[in-house]
Amino acid sequence: MPKKSKTTSKKKKTTTKKEAKKETKTTKAKKSSTKKEKAKKSPKKGNKKTVSKKKTKDQKEIQATGRRKSAIARVWLFSKGKGEITVNDKDIKDFFPNFKSQNQILAPLNHLGKENDFDFKVKVKGGGFNGQAQAVQLGIARALEKFEPSWRKQLKSEGFLSRDARVKERKKPGLRRARRASQWKKR
Repeated sequence: MPKKSKTTSKKKKTTTKKEAKKETKTTKAKKSSTKKEKAKKSPKKGNKKTVSKKKTKDQKEIQATGRRKSAIARVWLFSKGKGEITVNDKDIKDFFPNFKSQNQILAPLNHLGKENDFDFKVKVKGGGFNGQAQAVQLGIARALEKFEPSWRKQLKSEGFLSRDARVKERKKPGLRRARRASQWKKR
């Protein structure tokens, strides 16, 4: 049985199926190589420029973690700072616009009277605004305690070093929520 010929619209020449397959493979390979080259040259859209604090020789950097409900806050303390707090690369006033949350986060610093002595960089994820604020507060208190262990007594007496372990209870089978059952019917 003779092989069927395939005509291409560009050059109007007849080719066999095997030749056509080879041509498509080579064109696909060329396209994929050009895509890879473009990806190497251009930065990804999702990448953000992260501004990292440059520490000097006499500056300390301390890392601590705070948690509340399902929120987790990683806190970096930089000694000899100006009182700047950045949360997820935003200023604290931009990330936590609520005045109550801001005061809650700054409470350990205010209690010690060290509002303008340290800079903090915070990465927080999970939970809601209130849980995140409480996680950041615990992280800051733990970082301060690592920086100066003599402050532990003052922070502990105000309850800044206590981790609130209350989390949402899991749903049980046969119930609507953790403990809420469907309404009981007599008949």
